[in-house]
Amino acid sequence: MALFRLGPPSDIANFVRGEGVYLRPPEMRDYEAWADLREHSRAFLTPWEPTWPGDDLTRTSFRRRLRRHVQEIADDEAYPFLIFREGDDVLVGGLTLGQIKRGVAQSATLGYWMGLPFAGKGLMSRSVRAMAGFAFTSLRLHRIEAACLPHNEASIKLLERNGFKREGLARAYLRINGLWQDHFLYALLETDPLPLRVSRRDRA
Repeated sequence: MALFRLGPPSDIANFVRGEGVYLRPPEMRDYEAWADLREHSRAFLTPWEPTWPGDDLTRTSFRRRLRRHVQEIADDEAYPFLIFREGDDVLVGGLTLGQIKRGVAQSATLGYWMGLPFAGKGLMSRSVRAMAGFAFTSLRLHRIEAACLPHNEASIKLLERNGFKREGLARAYLRINGLWQDHFLYALLETDPLPLRVSRRDRA
């Protein structure tokens, strides 16, 4: 994993490189690719995400989203990234480190989504690995937390193959697809060993 600063020092723009992927904050030029991928993947993503607002895929909503992201990064509250495939720069999904807590906690919550055409190809495993390196090295976090639905087998495998340990079950933890649903709780510590490469068995 490598982190580079892009643009003048006053710009808040991070570039995180993984194995065959790279991550960067969304920009307005990403709107069409993002909206197309999200729309194409709507049925695939709906069971695992909060209910989408009616205007979620509009250009105006995307612009509001970018303004919020810039402020979150500036305030060290969240680091949202889009995921691109290295080589052809195709947008494949997104990943966010949010709810950052400093002080005695030094923790963040991991969220992610993968577009339907790119699921099961190991791209999210590579992205999670890159983000973990960024979180522990550049952000100096101690703990990354993640939650997933108990019936989301792909997400469970993704987290566990990337070193996350299951710590419990939270009842009615998040409102997903319009319903309050239980979630498994996972965490990765900076002291936990990280897989170095994506194996051929990785399919997330």
